[in-house]
Amino acid sequence: MKTPDLECDLLVVGGGMVGAALAAACSGQGLTIAVAEGREPCRDWPPGDLDLRVSALSRASQRLLERLGQGPTVWERVQTLGASPYREMRVWDAVGGASIHFDSANFGEPDLGHIVENRVTQLALWERLEAAPDVQLLCPARGLRLILTPDRALLDLTDGRRVAARLLVGADGRDSWVRARAGITTSGWDYDQEAIVANVRVTKPHGETAWQRFLPTGPLAFLPLADGRCSIVWSATEVLARQLMALDDSAFREELETAFESRLGAVTAIGQRAAFPLRLQHADQYVRPRLALIGDAAHALHPLAGQGVNLGFLDAAQLADNLAEALAKGRDIGGLWTLRRYERARRGENMRMLGVMEAFKRLFGNRNPLLVAARGVGMAVADHSPFLKRAFIEQALGLRADLPRLARR
Repeated sequence: MKTPDLECDLLVVGGGMVGAALAAACSGQGLTIAVAEGREPCRDWPPGDLDLRVSALSRASQRLLERLGQGPTVWERVQTLGASPYREMRVWDAVGGASIHFDSANFGEPDLGHIVENRVTQLALWERLEAAPDVQLLCPARGLRLILTPDRALLDLTDGRRVAARLLVGADGRDSWVRARAGITTSGWDYDQEAIVANVRVTKPHGETAWQRFLPTGPLAFLPLADGRCSIVWSATEVLARQLMALDDSAFREELETAFESRLGAVTAIGQRAAFPLRLQHADQYVRPRLALIGDAAHALHPLAGQGVNLGFLDAAQLADNLAEALAKGRDIGGLWTLRRYERARRGENMRMLGVMEAFKRLFGNRNPLLVAARGVGMAVADHSPFLKRAFIEQALGLRADLPRLARR
């Protein structure tokens, strides 16, 4: 067998937001860490240019990033590069007309979260890894061959190197190469929907408010950005999405204004558009001896509540907790005692969130008059119930006490 070119304790395959967060969270614990990534993040961009992909980072995710690095922390770097808080949320039903409004001031919170470009979060995390003496970045490099043995994982990279690790973590996205090579199957289905994303300029101030209208063909969200623009995420049936993508900018703006009821006035400018297929997917296992999955490699859900990366960050924080516990107790970080503790902590929680998002998607995508009336009553009751609103906000912001250590209050 070929001799490894590099030996480490932890090898993270995928240096995106979630994989980089795990490596950063494990740094400083006495582990040697390597991160294999196909390409470096974008390091600079023209003034006024915006990433097509943004995330609504929860308070739990913010706390995690605040605790990674020193002078500045990852979160401080994110704020320097650009993060837009949203203090209110307005949601309404296109069919029944029912609505619900959340205001952070009513809960004694400064905001409900932050809208952050994905490239901003990734760059801030990548810079943290570059500064960490116990982290080696293998970039550009992708997996070519994976071998799991009783005492280590062996990964052959496209650059010709072989890396041996006590634990290999797949953080390589929804179409995970690691998951496939490990023989881990998934459950789920395609939504027959696509999410159209773009950045738009509108005539009315967005008021640091996240807006979402539930249409029968899928939800449409307007997310506030710091310069007054909005990032839109329009989930639509495949047929409708293709029709919308085929329109010129003028016609698309008209359709967008109609779908959004011109709540923020006219759409005066629109940037580049892109569309991504949507799928619900859940790995049937999160772990094998010497291997674990986190983030989209383990679960993918509908973007209607923007929880994807937040769940991934909680995976990273939980696995970091379990590895620290294993080290403190002299346990093997790649053994099943350690990894099954992570799986038990996260798989059920992620499955519950997937179920909730699926229920929302089906409930608001149904035009049955009885269901329309029922969800209208439900939204009206929730809108007038401080208790129900508080429960929703605590879940959405990540204010629960049972969160992983790095994400906890």
